[in-house]
Amino acid sequence: MQSYLWTPVVAVGAAVVALGAVEAVHRTVRRLGRRSVLLAELSEHAHRPFQVAATVLAVQFGVRFSTGYGVDTAWRRTLLHLLVLAVIATTAWLVASLLLVTEDTALARFRIDVPDNRQARRIRTQIVMLRRLTIAVIVVLTAGVMLMTFPSVRGVGASVLASAGVIGAIAALAAQSVLGNVFAGLQLAFSDAVRLDDVVVVEGEWGRIEELTLSYVVVQIWDDRRLILPTSYFTTRPFQNWTRTQSAVLGTAEFDVDWSVDVQAMREELRRLVEGTELWDGRTCVLQVTDAVGGFVRLRALVSAADAPRLWDLRCLVREHLVGWLRDRRPTALPRLRAEVGDASGRLPWQWSPPSGPAPTERPSAVRTAEHEPPDDARLFGGDDDGEARGSTFLGPDEPAEAPPR
Repeated sequence: MQSYLWTPVVAVGAAVVALGAVEAVHRTVRRLGRRSVLLAELSEHAHRPFQVAATVLAVQFGVRFSTGYGVDTAWRRTLLHLLVLAVIATTAWLVASLLLVTEDTALARFRIDVPDNRQARRIRTQIVMLRRLTIAVIVVLTAGVMLMTFPSVRGVGASVLASAGVIGAIAALAAQSVLGNVFAGLQLAFSDAVRLDDVVVVEGEWGRIEELTLSYVVVQIWDDRRLILPTSYFTTRPFQNWTRTQSAVLGTAEFDVDWSVDVQAMREELRRLVEGTELWDGRTCVLQVTDAVGGFVRLRALVSAADAPRLWDLRCLVREHLVGWLRDRRPTALPRLRAEVGDASGRLPWQWSPPSGPAPTERPSAVRTAEHEPPDDARLFGGDDDGEARGSTFLGPDEPAEAPPR
């Protein structure tokens, strides 16, 4: 009986000594923590894991060195194995608590309850992700070490090494999207398809390239929102780049008006407007009739500016001014619907119909007196030097002249 009682006595004595040592260390660290945030966090959050780990380790050493007095070997082996498992688990708990305390101390330095917290939010996001990864790694390693204490599990190592090729293939498939984004980032960096500060239109949003990395692209939208896209998006999907070769761009403003509109007067008003604003770069000012169906005439004003922000303001200015001009100066050109009451025997121009019999004579009012060339601001691909250059761009290659017949 004395032989069986000796091991518990030694184990209890080792546990008491360990608890006393831990308490002494705890009080010392807490006293030093008054001047250090890290030590204060350690004394508060790492005390209990340290206490349990030290006690279990002391008991394990007590049981191991107290044998030799007739204790059953099988019972001793089982108890020591359980204590080893407990030591591994509590040590992992202690290591995890120490790492978490370090991360919490780092988080305390970056506050997010302040107006300018962009840098703090970025660092906190990185630390939180690192914390989750740390916990996962510790749990996996702890489980692996505990399993390796069983002799029957150690033989699995050979089969694990043999299946390393399969695991590598699975990992490659899992990381396919990540590697695809990395290669897409390298392609964007060296292909000159998109660069920092380029003005682009992606996903129906207009903005500029704010940040370009190997894995993602940040687009600053015009209203200060941020659109985060993987780099593979710009290699697999179409997008608009407004500043790839130059910043000068063209923009349109469209109007649906009545058929009675005076197009030339509206064209002259557009010219007068753009010549009086600094938003226009002096290149293009064109007003054309692009559609005339459904009871309305569609006019398109095409103007140019030195860059995209000025073009936006210029297009809004053209719409606002011409809407007011139509309302005040040409109210009959405003969009309206007509309903004709009566037959076609009236004398109004749109009620005239040719009588039955011989071929009718065209009314004098419908005869054009003279053909004339449209003014320069009525032609997009011609008229001035800029229009001629734009038209020549879309002509395509010159076809070879046919050989004369022999």
